Amino acid sequence: MRVDAFDFELNPELIALRPAEPRAAARLLLVRPGESPELEDARVGALPRVLRPGDAVVVNDTKVIPARLDGTRSRVNGARVSVEATLVKRVSEAVWTALARPGKRLAVGDRIVFARGAAQLVADIVHKGEAGEIDLAFACAGPALDAALDQVGHMPLPPYIAARRPEDAQDRTDYQPVFARIDGSVAAPTASLHFTPALMDEIRAAGASFHTVTLHVGPGTFLPVKVEDTSGHRMHAEWGEVSAETAAALNAARARGGRILAVGSTATRLVEAAAAGGTISPFRGETDIFITPGYAFRAVDLMMTNFHLPRSTLVMLVAAFVGHDVQKRAYAHAIAAGYRFYSYGDACLLHRAGGAA
Repeated sequence: MRVDAFDFELNPELIALRPAEPRAAARLLLVRPGESPELEDARVGALPRVLRPGDAVVVNDTKVIPARLDGTRSRVNGARVSVEATLVKRVSEAVWTALARPGKRLAVGDRIVFARGAAQLVADIVHKGEAGEIDLAFACAGPALDAALDQVGHMPLPPYIAARRPEDAQDRTDYQPVFARIDGSVAAPTASLHFTPALMDEIRAAGASFHTVTLHVGPGTFLPVKVEDTSGHRMHAEWGEVSAETAAALNAARARGGRILAVGSTATRLVEAAAAGGTISPFRGETDIFITPGYAFRAVDLMMTNFHLPRSTLVMLVAAFVGHDVQKRAYAHAIAAGYRFYSYGDACLLHRAGGAA
């Protein structure tokens, strides 16, 4: 399909700069293809009344790390240069691949001293890729490096937020799901940001169950697609895991007639990658599954997700799930009704077109 089919105009005032408070007070658009009403306005707090006993809720337990670093390049007989780096993938206990600016002024052998207040962290550039990405070898490794990043790093807010306000201490809480457990993401699985312990307890009391998967979100998740046709887009790979316990629980829920609700595009893509044979299997490794209209869903029946960037792979996933025409009507309704968009914005609960997977 042509990528411009997934374009739309959005008033910048609808881009949320802070999350709803409390989290479950965010608006929730219920989207039910083929039903009447097709679109219904609600709140995230209504989820316990929307779900059925036996439904299985899948959440991504990845944890966002303070992946954005500010530093200074030092080079023998060279000028000092201010550097902004965003870690994107861990290569080893001491090495991370990063995107850095100004990339053209960086070279293998350069040393960068990252600092925040009195805390400092030193890294050497040991590799530079064809696309400008660099590998940083830090002076410490493992848990010591993680602790240092926590002191020196900033939360990697998306550009559409960072361009309008600076990151602050509140983002350490706001840009992190309450069930985040495993370090590794450089962007939040944003639909997860709406959940609170109290809401999760209400969902369990309604008869639904929670299950975790892990998918470390990379920076490419929210980027617009730059080719003219979706067939020419190469999806970024992200590391994920579906445990044997989670796979068995989800298969058992489906066998009993329960629905699978994937919270977020990351959980959706990972569960679908693990269900290649129709049955959900344990999975561990990288996935670059690209879901666009025409894709036949194997496992996920419901998807909760925020409202996404135009021309992004996430909008294409929504269109695949509910149908392109329904997606366009849902987004037009959300814009007209003043829903808040993107990472800190409101959400929608999508019912899969055609019924259960």
